[in-house]
Amino acid sequence: MAPSAEESRQEPGKDKIGVRATGITKSPRKFAGVVIAMCGLPGRGKSQVAQCLSRRLNWNGNSTKVMRVSDYRRKRLEPYGEAVSHELFRPDHTANAALRALAERDAMHDCAAWLAAGNSIAILDATLVTRAQRAEVYDYFSRQLGYRVLFIECVCDDPVVLENNYKEILQFSADYAGMDPKRAEEDLQLKVAHYVRSYEPMDEKIYPRIRIDTATMDIETCKVSGHVETSVLGYLGSIGIKPHTLYFSRHGESEYNVLGKVGGDAVLSPRGERYAQALATKFNAMRIPDLRVLTSRLRRTIATARGVEAPQEHVAALNELHAGVCEGLSYEEMQEHFPQEFAWRDQDKLRYRYPWGESYMDAMQRVEPVIAELQRSNNILVVSHQAVLRCIIGFFLDKKPEELPYMDVPLHTFIRISSQGYNYKLEFFKLPIECVNTNRGKPTNCSTDRTADDALITVPPHFDMPDPWRNPGSGPTLVQQH
Repeated sequence: MAPSAEESRQEPGKDKIGVRATGITKSPRKFAGVVIAMCGLPGRGKSQVAQCLSRRLNWNGNSTKVMRVSDYRRKRLEPYGEAVSHELFRPDHTANAALRALAERDAMHDCAAWLAAGNSIAILDATLVTRAQRAEVYDYFSRQLGYRVLFIECVCDDPVVLENNYKEILQFSADYAGMDPKRAEEDLQLKVAHYVRSYEPMDEKIYPRIRIDTATMDIETCKVSGHVETSVLGYLGSIGIKPHTLYFSRHGESEYNVLGKVGGDAVLSPRGERYAQALATKFNAMRIPDLRVLTSRLRRTIATARGVEAPQEHVAALNELHAGVCEGLSYEEMQEHFPQEFAWRDQDKLRYRYPWGESYMDAMQRVEPVIAELQRSNNILVVSHQAVLRCIIGFFLDKKPEELPYMDVPLHTFIRISSQGYNYKLEFFKLPIECVNTNRGKPTNCSTDRTADDALITVPPHFDMPDPWRNPGSGPTLVQQH
């Protein structure tokens, strides 16, 4: 099914791991980057752990990328037009073993190239079930290229957890896409059996390593040191690999939303109250087992969630991004009173901090404990605010930080995020209650000398009434209108 052993051995430049073969020069500064090498038998949660670590490391400013050996293996098989089969993983098949070794080295070369380009961390998502494979990885990255190496071995003996993990693989792995389900299940069992024949547990005392039981989340360490490595050790405690579903909603439309004002602690508008009732009706009818609700400590989120029949917690970390001196102002008022600040925010919305207030970067740090909890939780409804939900949802979708301030998180819509292997599926459910649009896009002109029209061109429509909640003496109030 694969090229002959002779064909595999003779590919130029890829037959030997080394600096000369890759064309990658030795790091000019020793330990300038870190390689995290995953190892363990199939179905032990390696890919989920690798992706979770990548999300968290990127979130904290470490440029991280996962290189999956399985992707490189499929790429090498493409020219031969053959599907992946358990035969490829037989340890006694010389040609197939050579092809798998080449795919592993392809991934290693790309890890080295990623670090050589100035990035912080490369994650090698591999099996590395033999001592010889681990020795080759350590020799290449540490002794030849001068990078730090941390091995993470995932183990699991719980039959229930393994069965669930195998189901995830069969459902989401590209190896089994389009394959008859029964045949796929048999093929996966044989593949695992081939790996078990070669498996040598990681008991080497010479490498920095972490051993994690993905069923119990028990962790053992050896020679772990360094800022990145100790951070990884801390992140592993908040990782969960079981399938889970999370729900998110902004508060219902508030008085400030109607007027186009930001921040504050406004109450719900009449339409916002209707959304709160509709949200409660929807979730109570869904009968989600063991549902929990997290809200901010502001009135509009607490009021939105009050009818949902589930335990509720009010968490300060979920409060909206604080706009400082701009709290309670509309965009028009910001442009009038603080035109330079308004322009600076448009120039770099991610890092801009309101005077006496917060930036998106501040909000990202503030919600990190909430994210850590959500990673290992199931069936939680988070009712929060636009900026904060942009940060949290963006984390699970692997969004770049610069993308977060412009994500669309509409009012009167609840969002479901479901794990699918190591990725997440995003779904929007709009409830039929009208509301204003609060999503302001980035204007083309962000200079400090722009006109007011240029600054306000992307401001969504809202009611320009000084106090629509009181009857000025003529005409219906906004409350009466709705």
